[in-house]
Amino acid sequence: MSRPIADYAIIGDTHSTALVASHGSIDWLCWPHHDCPAVFTRLLDDAHGGAFTVDIDNGTPDGRNYVDESNILETRFRSPSGRAALHDFMPVHPPATTQDAGPDGEAHSRIVRILSCGEGEVRGRIRIRPTPDYGRAAARLTRGGAGGGPDGWHFRTDAGLVLRIASSEPVEAVGDTACVPFHLREGEALFVALTHDGDSEPPDIGSLAEARRSLERTGAYWHDWSQGIRYTGRWRAEVVRSALVLKLLTHSPTGAIVAAATTSLPEAVPGNRNYDYRYSWVRDASFTVTAFCNLGLSRESAEYLRFLQRAQEHEGIGHDLRLLHAIHGEIPDEETLAHLPGWNGVGPVRIGNAASDQQQHDIYGELLVALHCYLDKVDYAPPPGVCDDVPGVVTALAERAMRHRDDPDHGIWEMRTGRQQMQHTKALLWVALDRAARIADRIDGIAPEDAARWRAEADSLREEYTGRTWNAERGAYMQAYGSDVLDAAVLRTVLFDALDPADPRTLSTLDAVERELGDGDLVYRYRTDDGLEGEEATFTACAFWRVGCLALAGKVEEATAAFDRLLARGNDLGLFAEEIDAATGEQRGNLPQAFTHMAIINHAVRLGSMTDSQDQG
Repeated sequence: MSRPIADYAIIGDTHSTALVASHGSIDWLCWPHHDCPAVFTRLLDDAHGGAFTVDIDNGTPDGRNYVDESNILETRFRSPSGRAALHDFMPVHPPATTQDAGPDGEAHSRIVRILSCGEGEVRGRIRIRPTPDYGRAAARLTRGGAGGGPDGWHFRTDAGLVLRIASSEPVEAVGDTACVPFHLREGEALFVALTHDGDSEPPDIGSLAEARRSLERTGAYWHDWSQGIRYTGRWRAEVVRSALVLKLLTHSPTGAIVAAATTSLPEAVPGNRNYDYRYSWVRDASFTVTAFCNLGLSRESAEYLRFLQRAQEHEGIGHDLRLLHAIHGEIPDEETLAHLPGWNGVGPVRIGNAASDQQQHDIYGELLVALHCYLDKVDYAPPPGVCDDVPGVVTALAERAMRHRDDPDHGIWEMRTGRQQMQHTKALLWVALDRAARIADRIDGIAPEDAARWRAEADSLREEYTGRTWNAERGAYMQAYGSDVLDAAVLRTVLFDALDPADPRTLSTLDAVERELGDGDLVYRYRTDDGLEGEEATFTACAFWRVGCLALAGKVEEATAAFDRLLARGNDLGLFAEEIDAATGEQRGNLPQAFTHMAIINHAVRLGSMTDSQDQG
């Protein structure tokens, strides 16, 4: 049986991430980038998937934590003979001093594990068994060569993948598994490192002392980065952890921000609601930018905007703006990996994402919110390479929003049952025109008559969607024109002022969401047949949106209490997946989920200061 989704922690180097179970097993790693094929696959194939394990004889886990405000994971163990601590990290070096600096992380991604005995003695073994290309390729364990010298060990595939092993203890080959037996006494330690692409001879971590220096350097990097977070409120720990998660989901060489670290963790058990989130959605990434802006992290915001500008060079930003992007190249066609049973046997396992071909016109509003927030933080003077032609970009996005105002789309939830005139989409098109007009008020280069036209179109659109989605019998705004489906996405439109939070109809809609979609503090997206199998869990971001709406309605104490209870639903490290099963409290869906952690940040900021409630989705 698979371990619970909430059992996993995340480490990373802003190139890729790995998921580490509470007992010290690395069960998921995509290398060398977030959306590359997985090297360790036990997360989706408990019986046969590869893993990087630490086994202490008669040992049991004894708690874990991140070291200070970092992404260095400490896992503690106890056994009848002693106690030990495992430090897991992926080395990261400090960025250069300029905003145009190169990527974080090392040139060659690696995982370093340092096991230390703190009391008595411990025995056991560390095992490495990769299953490259989602388990479709065989990895041969070989000694010598591969840039590792005559005593080096490495895994190699026919496709050219090379993974090099370094250790302070001897490595043994047991079939296709590299095994490092150990016997540590109090005060002793060992390290094992796994490096991607050993043929190119990256700088070595060849000794325990070098591994410890790398640990110290990585800790200094994360400490310095976290100190740049401009939030000192009561939820500092939760905000910093969420920001660190979002930082890990960036790809610093390109600036892309992926939606989650995993694919195909199920949203319904049983069901078939399993999707690949290792790509960069304009919507998710735009609001990660907003979260970074709210914390004063302008560098990360700038890097994503640069990525998007480069990604749109061939298409023309604002013209056929794409819903999502791969880190490099194109999103692969959606494919089912039938040989992988899935987490706890709940398939299918999918790679690629068919939503890349969908029409979702709300993304113009999403992007203009992020751009407006970023420009405000940098006093409307972005550095070179970040929207070099701000007036042209804003004009193109606003005009595109106007052209799509009457077009149906698949909506924020990426419905595969056809296009509709979605309330959320129409409201976000209003947001696009509103933010474009606001930006026009602050910069030169946009004709006043264009800004006036956008405002007039926004007023007309708002009158339309507030009229055509209102259902007097239900006392709420519905999901789409002519629909009788209630959708929690309406909460986001309140947060962006696309609905007046004090209007009686808005308050009635909030009551309806709580009554029909709520389960305590949790909220379902909708409760209707969407053509998929299984009943999905509650959508965690929706619960945080409800908190924001309560606060905007003047119920700040109620919102604060709900926010505290929601934060307590994270795992022991404060990590959240996409959804929560209302009956069991278990995490569901891909982990960790950027959308959820962005909502935590923005609503902590919102509750901390109600003076500026806009642009926090």
